[in-house]
Amino acid sequence: MPGHRLRYLVAAVMLVLSGSLASAEEAPHGGFVGSAACADCHAAETTAWAGSDHAWALKTPDAASVLGDFNDATITNKNVTTHFTSKEGKYFVETEGADGNPTTFEVRYTVGHRPLQQYLVETEKGRLQVLDLAWDVARKKWFHLYPEQDAPPGDGLHWTGSYKNWQARCATCHQTGFDKGFDLPTRTYKSHWAEVTVGCESCHGPGEAHNAWAATKTGDDPYKALPLGPGHQAQELDVCGPCHSRREAFSQLQPSAGASFDENYALALLTPDLYFPDGQQRDEVFILGSFMQSKMKAKGVTCSNCHEPHGGGLVAEGNAVCTQCHSPAGNDTFPSLRNAEFDSPEHHHHKQGSDAAECVSCHMPERSYMMIDPRRDHFFRRPDPLQSKAAGAPDVCTGCHADKTAEWAAAQIASWKPAGDRSWQDRSAFIAFTNDDRSETTVADLTRYVLDRAHPAVVRATALNALGSSGSLSAANGEQLLKDDDPLVRAAATGALRQVNVQDRIPLLMPLLTDPSRSVRQRTAVEIAGAGVAMLPAADDAAYRKGLQDFMDARMANADTPESHVAIGGLALSRRQWDDAQRAFTTATELDPQMASAWLVLAQLSEARGNPKDAEAALTSGLAASPRNVDIMLARGDLSARQQKFDDALGWYRRAQGADPQRPDVWVASAIGYALKGDRVAAAEAAKRARDLAPSMALPPELEQFLAQPQ
Repeated sequence: MPGHRLRYLVAAVMLVLSGSLASAEEAPHGGFVGSAACADCHAAETTAWAGSDHAWALKTPDAASVLGDFNDATITNKNVTTHFTSKEGKYFVETEGADGNPTTFEVRYTVGHRPLQQYLVETEKGRLQVLDLAWDVARKKWFHLYPEQDAPPGDGLHWTGSYKNWQARCATCHQTGFDKGFDLPTRTYKSHWAEVTVGCESCHGPGEAHNAWAATKTGDDPYKALPLGPGHQAQELDVCGPCHSRREAFSQLQPSAGASFDENYALALLTPDLYFPDGQQRDEVFILGSFMQSKMKAKGVTCSNCHEPHGGGLVAEGNAVCTQCHSPAGNDTFPSLRNAEFDSPEHHHHKQGSDAAECVSCHMPERSYMMIDPRRDHFFRRPDPLQSKAAGAPDVCTGCHADKTAEWAAAQIASWKPAGDRSWQDRSAFIAFTNDDRSETTVADLTRYVLDRAHPAVVRATALNALGSSGSLSAANGEQLLKDDDPLVRAAATGALRQVNVQDRIPLLMPLLTDPSRSVRQRTAVEIAGAGVAMLPAADDAAYRKGLQDFMDARMANADTPESHVAIGGLALSRRQWDDAQRAFTTATELDPQMASAWLVLAQLSEARGNPKDAEAALTSGLAASPRNVDIMLARGDLSARQQKFDDALGWYRRAQGADPQRPDVWVASAIGYALKGDRVAAAEAAKRARDLAPSMALPPELEQFLAQPQ
């Protein structure tokens, strides 16, 4: 599935982009003046910025910016040897190319400077790809980011594949004023940007008008329209959030600094591939989704309360970052704080000055990405060993006390803080639901959570998405949620009411076609289309069609990613636009031949349209790209079974058994295949294997009836 594949590609985000190419180049536009124009008046800020992660986000290669060893160094991984060399001030990498043969590429850009540095090369004119090999700055050695990954040339996850493309996945957060310039028909890029790296104008916006004001000091400074710093949380989340989050952009052109997040991006929710069910970060999620869950965010804390924005470091050392607020003196900016001593053994119950006594050790645990890059969780949770255990998530207590249990850790915390209140972070209902508990009590508890506006909006929206299939929300619930203050909740609510009959649901949705948030408007239009509505009354139809067009524009802004074409194809299917659906899913397979879900839809679509040979061809192509994909094998067997080619079907089911004998559905399919042939003994044996693997799984009624017949 696309979500599973994406887990492995995001590590590419600490990458690089380009400048001096004919089809990808620095081109000042839109009032940008470049960071150098700011230095005379803002010398201290410029000095701090020059050594920051932002300044190092992307650089042209030279003796100062290249940190890796290009003195005829080599590294071998999975029998592929890569050579790093330099000549006359240029840097080269010889490695396996897209055709599987050793190919030499010139390094066009460096990305990052700590704890690792990556390198961008141009595989064809204008197309920039990031190598899977990186330089460990501290250990001074080359290493592979995915040493166990099997991604040969032609795989979307190969370093030359679509998931490792710089412009598609990374560039907009490593450059200033970036315009992707992707053309779908030719599959080429003509990218432009205002500044090669993350400069002043990435956060403050184009500086031309500000510089004109500074020359005369006449009138108001245009930059006052975007106030940043403590006390300006909304503005800072709009400025920092787009790059410090997992999200989907709605345009190929990077929005100007401070543009509304919800008007330009769709934030990824707390899905199981990205977060553990208790809210902890699982995949590389870049902070915002975690911070949105926190009580810090709810109380008005913002990025610059803790981070110095120009150098990027913390505003104080160690626990002092936290004690600027969490102390006996408190902080008048946050009057709800409990004034008390926190930086003491009486609070943390560890040796003063030890690593365990640092606030972040318990409240901001680290998780490493890209092999060697630890990132701290910005949820700011209180340790809750039992909830973490239920969620299958890491627990900070037993992470250190490895010889102890979660129950022991919970008892210790309870003895220290018997009145501890963790209600803010209580995810018990969501964890139970995620663990397939669909009991009436769990569904009711999760529904109450969703309806309670006191809980974090991103969690409520995630729970709403999960509840969508349970049918627990009434039309009255839906009306309340569609009027929620937060666009994340409103957007999620549009798809959580499909159990409400269409006559009642459409009137509830129609007002959201003019919602202030573009993400809400898009989701609303797609839901109305999915309900089978072709046209609305004249007063609403223009907004409906504008919402659908916005959805298509947003997907086409990411037309260089296979998942965007899957979304386009899904909309086409809901509107019964079969040719459009086939084109979209075909494009998805061209961009990622291993995207099994797209091949499966193409096969289903072809068969439904009366073209079984085309269905077989789609599945054959899918298996050629992913020879051990069980889902495609099962679909191939099902296709044969529907054609009454039962021996052929059983052959495919046996292949699926060999590929993954631990999947119960493989044995269910086999049992059905034997039943279709009238072989009760073999069907019963296969059904038993399925039940042994999944005791609670219900067999299809027809199979149960066949097995129950007397011999």
